[in-house]
Amino acid sequence: MKNQMEMTTGSIAPKLLLFAVPLACTGILQQLFNAADVMVVGRFVGSEAMAAVGSNGAFIGLLVNLFIGVSLGANVVIARATGRKDEETIKAGVHNAILIAIIGGFLLLAIGELLARPLLGILGVPSNIFPLALLYLRIYFIGMPVILLYNFESAIFRSQGNTKTPLIVLILSGCTNVVLNLVFVVGFGRSVDGVAIATVTSNVMSSTILFWILKKTEGPTQIDWQAFHFDGPILKEIFRIGLPAGLQSCVFSISNLIIQSAINSLGATVMAASSAAFNLEIIAYYVINAFGQGCTTFTSQNYGARQPERCVKVARWSMILAWIAAGLCTLVLCGLSSLLLSLFTTDPQVIHYGVIRLWYIAGFECINAILEVISGCMRGYGYSFVPAIITLVSICGVRVTWTYTIFQIHHSFAILMLSYPVSWGVTAIALILAYFYFKKHILPKEWVR
Repeated sequence: MKNQMEMTTGSIAPKLLLFAVPLACTGILQQLFNAADVMVVGRFVGSEAMAAVGSNGAFIGLLVNLFIGVSLGANVVIARATGRKDEETIKAGVHNAILIAIIGGFLLLAIGELLARPLLGILGVPSNIFPLALLYLRIYFIGMPVILLYNFESAIFRSQGNTKTPLIVLILSGCTNVVLNLVFVVGFGRSVDGVAIATVTSNVMSSTILFWILKKTEGPTQIDWQAFHFDGPILKEIFRIGLPAGLQSCVFSISNLIIQSAINSLGATVMAASSAAFNLEIIAYYVINAFGQGCTTFTSQNYGARQPERCVKVARWSMILAWIAAGLCTLVLCGLSSLLLSLFTTDPQVIHYGVIRLWYIAGFECINAILEVISGCMRGYGYSFVPAIITLVSICGVRVTWTYTIFQIHHSFAILMLSYPVSWGVTAIALILAYFYFKKHILPKEWVR
């Protein structure tokens, strides 16, 4: 595969940067193109349409993140096979990953269409924006098969150290998304349905291009129509590693659903502000997450190549680089918070509440970096269950408890947002303890197998 990176030899830090920077740019651009939906409707339709689009984020994330986590399992399986030069397993992993994406995409399409109305009702979406939120959500879920396909295809490229190709493809499809947003909303006078159709169309484009590249590539990652069949052991390993990672991501989404419901209780202005701030703070997440995924892929390949000392160095460098990146993101997002939020809206109240969210969340991304790197490291070794359980108990437990106790006593947006850094702190402590126990007592036994 073109742009394949050799991860088992040479300096670690420069290669981690070469891997993580395009991956971070991919995540950021993906979010910016999603933010274009919010920006276009906010500027050309109104705050209600803007709130309608933003109110769907937690529900979409809940379902999509489960399968994105499974794609990490495919990444680990293929990367580990690459480290030990096992072309047969690489080929089986590639084809099973694509099958999971397509079948899972249609499954999410069905679930999303069935649950859209009742779940928006449970979340307490205000009646004045409910029809718009429902319309956007139902159109968005039509694109689930191609959305998942793009993410699984990207995982295949990442397993080979290639994060540039998905980035280039995303730039092409994302620019198409922005243009179509303007065409449908400004040109044709559409509302949230216009931006939803534009999003689905751009995802069809990106997934198709990556599929074509995999079909034309040479080597074990090449798509062969006759090789599409389920491989029991490969599927089991993908889900063994990926499902806990997906559940870990779902935990964030579940807690965010509960918090979104609390945000909805504060009114449309706070909803719009939260939506705008989220589209900025998520940039920091993607930057940090890139180093977590880099840690997963580098650890997987070196684990497959039986290089324990290099695996430990990968974890160390991933943490250092993630902290540096987190610090830079905090400076930019908090320092320019009002200016950045003004790109979404001119409403001073929306900007005011948006600044609060950025300071409470983007201001503490250094703690989140610990979560991403340690979880990524343990997934790279094939142990994703422990970080998933810790995240379930700590993140979800703290945020749910906070929302139904402290927030009920002090019913303010700032108090609600404080649940994020508090839950990160509790989880970080638990993960650090788990990692050092794993490193001292479990990992040494793995190397003698």
